[in-house]
Amino acid sequence: MLPKDFDTMSRTTPFASPLLLGFDTMEKTLERISKASDGYPPYNIERMHADRLSGEPERLRITLAVAGFSEDDLDVTTEENQLLIRGRQVEQGDRERDYLYRGIAARQFQRVFVLADGMQVLGATLKNGLLSVDLIRPEPDRIVKKINISVSQ
Repeated sequence: MLPKDFDTMSRTTPFASPLLLGFDTMEKTLERISKASDGYPPYNIERMHADRLSGEPERLRITLAVAGFSEDDLDVTTEENQLLIRGRQVEQGDRERDYLYRGIAARQFQRVFVLADGMQVLGATLKNGLLSVDLIRPEPDRIVKKINISVSQ
């Protein structure tokens, strides 16, 4: 049974902590992205371990199944702290074809991935209907800044 004041209870989030200052925009971004996702196209995210011999650092690879999309149909961009992957297919010459059954339709999609501070996109490749986007997070420089304390009397 729900408590009487259930309707008036506020929703608590991990970002509601008084120790997390300035993260309210990140919370809104996460909510918007979770609502916008329809599951198409399917994707994988994998960790590519560092190669000590060649000196390559650890990377992340996002792979999307984009069969039927050409390089010209796809657009990969970064905007602020988001990676946007869009696909736009155009119906091609339906007058030239006489379909008995049509199960493959031209589709559009947009996938948004929120990037942590410092994440960089290395590049994207399209091979065998799979679009792979490689990301790297360089080790940040540790910056220690002394804050002066003023004394007032």
